[in-house]
Amino acid sequence: MDQSTMSRAFAGNFLGNAPLWYKKTIIGFLILNPILLFTIGPFVTGWFLIAEFIFTLAMALKCYPLQPGGLLAIEAIVIGMASPEAVYLEAKNNFEVILLLVFMVAGIYFMKSLLLFIFTKLLLKIRSKVMLSLMFSAMAAMLSAFLDALTVTAVLIAVGVGFYSVYHRVASGGHFSHSDHDHGDDQQVKENARADLDQFRAFLRSLLMHGAVGTALGGVCTLVGEPQNLLIAEKMGWDFIHFIQVMSPVTMPTLAIGLITCILLEVTGKFGYGATLPQSVRSVLVEYDAEQDKVRSKADIATLIVQGLVGVFLVIGLATHIAPVGLIGLTIIVLQTALNGVVEEHRIGHAFEEALPFTALLVVFFAIVGVIHEQHLFKPIIEHVLALEGQFRTLMFFVANGLLSVISDNVFVATVYINEVKAAFDAGNLTREELEHLAVAINTGTNIPSVGTPNGQAAFLFLLTSALAPLIRLSYGRMVVMALPYTVSMSTVAMLAVWLFD
Repeated sequence: MDQSTMSRAFAGNFLGNAPLWYKKTIIGFLILNPILLFTIGPFVTGWFLIAEFIFTLAMALKCYPLQPGGLLAIEAIVIGMASPEAVYLEAKNNFEVILLLVFMVAGIYFMKSLLLFIFTKLLLKIRSKVMLSLMFSAMAAMLSAFLDALTVTAVLIAVGVGFYSVYHRVASGGHFSHSDHDHGDDQQVKENARADLDQFRAFLRSLLMHGAVGTALGGVCTLVGEPQNLLIAEKMGWDFIHFIQVMSPVTMPTLAIGLITCILLEVTGKFGYGATLPQSVRSVLVEYDAEQDKVRSKADIATLIVQGLVGVFLVIGLATHIAPVGLIGLTIIVLQTALNGVVEEHRIGHAFEEALPFTALLVVFFAIVGVIHEQHLFKPIIEHVLALEGQFRTLMFFVANGLLSVISDNVFVATVYINEVKAAFDAGNLTREELEHLAVAINTGTNIPSVGTPNGQAAFLFLLTSALAPLIRLSYGRMVVMALPYTVSMSTVAMLAVWLFD
């Protein structure tokens, strides 16, 4: 094999089936970064690196972000923008999240038949898309207030995959052709089936986005809703009830406007919402549900009962925090597999396929966070905001936390800001009242505007990089567009509340 043939082989293998322009762009980034570092310096190069990583997330449907993002992270470490120790420290600080992804998502995998059973009944019973959307949003908010947003998102993904697999399995058998043969030829049948598929995808996208935003709406309300909530509460000495009381002047109006936005989006059909369940798909689901009821054996019923009991344990365990979330997830894996006879290694292994690529991507993301930390990329913004005074400072804390959370990890942003303001309080530069107002601004600022992009919240990023996203054509750009009305309405109301209740 000559050199040119070998070069073409390597070029073809690089990033696999990703478009050629995308491969060239990533290579360009890898060449550009060292040049920028030695000509402009690490601070500007760090911001370029963040933008490049966000680009890999935005192109998730073209190429899974782990590989191009991982190459950028490795280069950042090689050229000294971050150290392996910094990446390890970030991963260590987020060990509970890693455990959660490894075990809890796999645990939800073994509950798929119960989830599909419950949500199929709900989907067929609730014919109003507005009511169905409101139910998804409100249910996700309520669960995320006491459980973990990633767990709730895993449930939503499992439900979405279940619905799509039912459609795909039945539609591939020609179910949509019965009513169409009377109205046209095979080409017309294919066009009708394609239209139904596109509408079904839009229907699932809207439900999942309502649910994903719902996790943020509920997550900001309680001490256990998001990881940064607990961090802030520990710094401030707030208990569960006091946290709710302190945050409620901001979180309750935001929750209300979030649910109102959900209704308005479905009524108006703007920003990619409003799609209803196609009648042909509803017919398929009705037939599927009836068939499942007919053929369901006693063993199947026993499986559903076990999954239901384990689901009750899951909710109680997460709500009472009897153990770290990941360990609860491992417990439900053991219980469900043991009681339902899933004892072959290869059957258990399938449960981990969804979460492990995202877990690896999250650790790569920690490398980018390490660059932010070691190069002090947020320091000028923090110092500028801290220099302000009064109500305007509190408002700008909300804005600054919101903007940084949109491009970075909101837990990291909250950690940096709460440590800075606590240090200012300990130094005597802030009163206790000012400290509490700033803590509210930090918590709501990192939780609410961060719904604007998938990289702001781990639950959103998990949805974007899940196996379901390409099936329903949920890209980074489409996610941003669909989140935009929520981002604007919720952030505006939260910002006004922060200003008025300071």
